Amino acid sequence: MTSPSPPLALSVVVPCFNEAPGLAELHRRVCEACEPLVGSRFELVLVNDGSTDATWEVIGRLGGADLRVVGLDLSRNFGHQLALSAGLEFARGERVLVLDADLQDPPELLGAMMAKMDDGADVVFGVRERREGETVFKRASASLFYRVLEGLAETPIPRDTGDFRLMNRRVCAALQAMPERQRFVRGMVAWLGFRQVPLPYVRQQRFAGESGYPLGKMIAFALDAITSFSVNPLRLAVYISLALFAVSLLLMVYVLVSWLFFRAVVGWASLGFILAFLGAGQFFVLGVLGEYLGRVYVEAKGRPRFVVREVLGARGEDP
Repeated sequence: MTSPSPPLALSVVVPCFNEAPGLAELHRRVCEACEPLVGSRFELVLVNDGSTDATWEVIGRLGGADLRVVGLDLSRNFGHQLALSAGLEFARGERVLVLDADLQDPPELLGAMMAKMDDGADVVFGVRERREGETVFKRASASLFYRVLEGLAETPIPRDTGDFRLMNRRVCAALQAMPERQRFVRGMVAWLGFRQVPLPYVRQQRFAGESGYPLGKMIAFALDAITSFSVNPLRLAVYISLALFAVSLLLMVYVLVSWLFFRAVVGWASLGFILAFLGAGQFFVLGVLGEYLGRVYVEAKGRPRFVVREVLGARGEDP
């Protein structure tokens, strides 16, 4: 009777969207980072998030040559955060490293992360001291996003952090037990608590391909983050409504005084300004309410967070 194989010490979870050109280099660098620390007791979980290039084919070739590679093929593009959640659900390691496929977050920092976890940390998260190869707009918008989020969120979320982090099995299980579908994983991990330790690092240039986060996705991601961890926009809408009501009263007094004492006729410009001002405020309030109502609607439907079409490797059929 053969003895059971030892449990996996580490899972490396990588969401992939149109990352075919860089996957071979990702595999090489991850293996070189993991082997000195845990030997072969690790797995590389690559999640294909509805890619339109050869990403899934490359994952299949990597899995055919290395049994430590696990491939998940989602049925369509569900977005980075849900693809990450899918990988976390399939990860079996006692510790889980979350990594992006573009290699901007270097896997070579795994050793430093493991050392901090050996010292008692439950989560070790990367903090970006500098971003290489990014535009001024990208850096400025990211800085603005984290500072707005910090000001609005009830849960303290560290600045300048991404999803690059090492978590132990207890934290990973608690994260996966959270049922929401519109997910902001770095905020959810912060909400969980436990002992979380930062690791400063310099974010590298993208190894290959193009960013999967154009401006539209960045805005949607920011809205998900803010509405997931703060009801302050609702309060802000109330304050704006009160302010607009006060301004409207002042405008009414102005019109009345002008009519009584100066015989001034309110022109179309003044009327247009008032209507535009009040209309903009109303639409803002309705937009904020609609954003939160939409989130309630999505959660109430109770659909699965993601759908896996095919699994290759240790959790499915060998490629």
